[in-house]
Amino acid sequence: MPDARAIAALLLALGLAAAAPVGAEVDGRIPAPRAAELEHMVIQDCGSCHGLTMKGGLGSPLTHDALDGADPGALASIILNGVPGTAMPPWRPLLSKDEARWIADYLLQGETEK
Repeated sequence: MPDARAIAALLLALGLAAAAPVGAEVDGRIPAPRAAELEHMVIQDCGSCHGLTMKGGLGSPLTHDALDGADPGALASIILNGVPGTAMPPWRPLLSKDEARWIADYLLQGETEK
């Protein structure tokens, strides 16, 4: 199971929360333009704490190996609800459930390591 602090710090950087633009959907849930925004957020904003390659820095690693075996639904829940007692805030007011799940899936697939 991944370190709750690692997941908490992941979303600390998710400051952008523009409304999802209309367009083609990715995986039937996220419009392609919004998916590109989310990808940019993860790489740039989360990368400011976790390192641009997600191998760690101020925050714990969020690599495919570091998250191996994590439940995507649990990760999405951490993204939405934060982690009490840590720097990880709840992002539910800014991200939809589908967007949080997209981010969880993106990390679990090792997309940041390409």
